[in-house]
Amino acid sequence: MQTAIKQQLQAALAQRRAQQRCRQLTTMTALNATEILFQGQRYLSFSSNDYLGLSHHPQVLDALRNAELAGSKASPLVTGYSAAHADLAAQLSHDLQRDRVLLFSSAFAANTGALATLGGYYDALWLDRLSHASLISGARQSGTATRRFPHQNFKQLQDRHLKSSSAQLVVVESVYSMDGDELDHAGFRQVIAAPQVDGYIDDAHGFGVTGEAGLGCCAAYSQTTLPLVSLAFGKATGVAGGALAVSEDVADYLINFCPEFIYSTAMPASQARAIQAAINVMQSAEGEQLRSRLRESIAQFQEGCAALQLPVSPSDHAIQTLLVGSDEAAVKYSERLRAAGIWCSAIRPPTVPEGSARLRITLTAAHSHAQINELIQALAVVREQA
Repeated sequence: MQTAIKQQLQAALAQRRAQQRCRQLTTMTALNATEILFQGQRYLSFSSNDYLGLSHHPQVLDALRNAELAGSKASPLVTGYSAAHADLAAQLSHDLQRDRVLLFSSAFAANTGALATLGGYYDALWLDRLSHASLISGARQSGTATRRFPHQNFKQLQDRHLKSSSAQLVVVESVYSMDGDELDHAGFRQVIAAPQVDGYIDDAHGFGVTGEAGLGCCAAYSQTTLPLVSLAFGKATGVAGGALAVSEDVADYLINFCPEFIYSTAMPASQARAIQAAINVMQSAEGEQLRSRLRESIAQFQEGCAALQLPVSPSDHAIQTLLVGSDEAAVKYSERLRAAGIWCSAIRPPTVPEGSARLRITLTAAHSHAQINELIQALAVVREQA
């Protein structure tokens, strides 16, 4: 690499380090659904998106081991689309009441591919201010004017910006990944009721834990009302990958024009079987028990923090946030929790807005009452040390 370019890269990294925002890889071992091992030390983890604990479920692991293929060997349009993929897509299509479900190697690829490929047909794309990076990336690649509206402020969006008769796409999340607040469905429904407005919901953090049988937002919206939905299989499903739930014509278009679908090797067949097994558990009586247990964990955490006057944001979802403001404070909170045997990551800009550095705490159905109480008490001690 040219010296001048290397110097620019080094300068950018030095600036990130000075801001305490430099990211790095951390190698760890998952011991079970709630504990990890790092450098020989066990930690109680509250930084996993495995909301139902399905990544360690026996049925999911058995499906992974017993799959007919480890990988997929090719892109889905060559020889990479196996019975495992077809079975998963067909089940999701039926359960979500959508014409088609297209599988992607990641939810990031699903979001980016959908918006980059379809967005060019709209006159404007409207994204919530707190939209995930994958949505922002795809919208920008579309070439269509992309605008951001204040978080969940659908009244302002409707009153000020959606009066035009031109085609508009409003992009939101069912549960926001850094704040844990749920989509204002009433406001969103009112916006997409306009004939010139289509809706797109990223259901990454809702699928598996919200809606009837954990099926997320598709249970509440018909395909006609909500034509575009993305799913993530690395959250409540406990595996990895993503999908788009769409109409027949949109699916055919994406198959022919979406580079992220056409040119990427299909997700491993073993992964597809594991996802299907996880979805079967998710929709079973056991799945309902897991969601009930998760709700209990959330209530316990919120009530315990309120009793100790810990400033956590109100959230009915697994994602809980403790805003601390400065980057330095967030890092110190995380380090002090780690010293107490608890792993909870500090989230800093640019992932979140300036001045809103935080601890992002994720609760799961696998956490015991004692483990959640241990976290609450540790947070109280760390606050006193701040």
